[in-house]
Amino acid sequence: MSSDLHPSQLHQHLQMYACAKWSFWGSLIVSCGLLFLGASQKAESKPWILGASVGVLEVGRRHRQTAKLLQESLGDIDRASRLNFQTWARNNTQPTAQLALTVGSIDVNCKPDNLITDPVEYIQKKQKHVALVGGTGDGKSTFTQYLSSKIGGRVVVYDSDAKPDDWAWLDQKDVIGRKGNFKAIDTAMGKDLETLEDLVQLRGEGGDNAIAGRERFMIAEEFPILVDECDNSTPWIKRHAKRGRRYKQFICALAQNDTAENFGLQGDKDTLYSCFCLVRLGQFGRDYARTKLKDPQLEQWLKAGGKRRFMVDDCPCELDLSSWGAGSREQPETSSRGNEDLLSPQELNEYEQIIVAWGQEHPGEILKARVLQQTSQQFKKDDPENIRIIFQSLADRGLGEVVDSGDRLGWRWSK
Repeated sequence: MSSDLHPSQLHQHLQMYACAKWSFWGSLIVSCGLLFLGASQKAESKPWILGASVGVLEVGRRHRQTAKLLQESLGDIDRASRLNFQTWARNNTQPTAQLALTVGSIDVNCKPDNLITDPVEYIQKKQKHVALVGGTGDGKSTFTQYLSSKIGGRVVVYDSDAKPDDWAWLDQKDVIGRKGNFKAIDTAMGKDLETLEDLVQLRGEGGDNAIAGRERFMIAEEFPILVDECDNSTPWIKRHAKRGRRYKQFICALAQNDTAENFGLQGDKDTLYSCFCLVRLGQFGRDYARTKLKDPQLEQWLKAGGKRRFMVDDCPCELDLSSWGAGSREQPETSSRGNEDLLSPQELNEYEQIIVAWGQEHPGEILKARVLQQTSQQFKKDDPENIRIIFQSLADRGLGEVVDSGDRLGWRWSK
């Protein structure tokens, strides 16, 4: 962290820092000495000695806190001291010499060795969730919308500030929370937790084939606000972070800071870094390159690229989304395949085969979740919402089409 002190204040702060630090250690030694002395004194004097020891220890604690605050304001003292000493040594040991230092200019167009050009491929390869960090105007929403159009699976968005044209290419029943409806978001997140538990049971009984076709990608805009407004938001992100990947329930949470607290993971920073790919946009990416990676050249490379350059974990990424608009938004690749390619039994699980077979036997008729529960033993105990998810998944892949929405959503076969 760089110091914001004026040079005229540096000496004074250094003296205060040294005094506070030595005062802390002195107080600790005196406190231990008093405790040792009290052990050998009479009983009536022990409370006084103990009280004095506690008082001295409290003074030391406050001095230690003062030293920490001063150290933060001073910045990297050791590094500055080393550089100052090296300059002093050169000036005093070679008084007649002149040092000519040529600093090469940074080529901001030179591609870094570990450059990523396809963040979606990187995220899918890692099989992790996404934590997206960026300030106002850094392009969080644009990147998230791009990601949702490429990642595949059913996309669900929790966005209390969504404008009418946002997420226009999605089924609007999957855009939850418009106009600040946090109650709807909280209710939906609660259902997500129930769905996750249902998938755990299904996979335990029927293996991976039992949950095929139920993949989802859930996006939570401005997650710190959801943490404040929705009781289910914290358990939602914790359970999906640790268990959702195995059941193909991936999440993307957005925030304006990369602390664990902003993502509802207080005291659980390890989960944030082990279960999420951290995408840092704008100044957050540049700060990470400078402070964590200690790479000023990378910082300048990011700065020169504007919004199209950012960090994905420890890797720089370049992706130009300036021309990506409503006309270029694409549906996930899974929806572009024809019926003939998807009718292979190997690509349909047992539940999907039952639905497709019913549709082919009843062309033009609408199948509802309630009807399927009554006519099929396999779906008898299944949750209607899970059945509707399968309906939607089949329609997204070009197998049939959905009719109506919400609790009235149905499915019918169509070529």
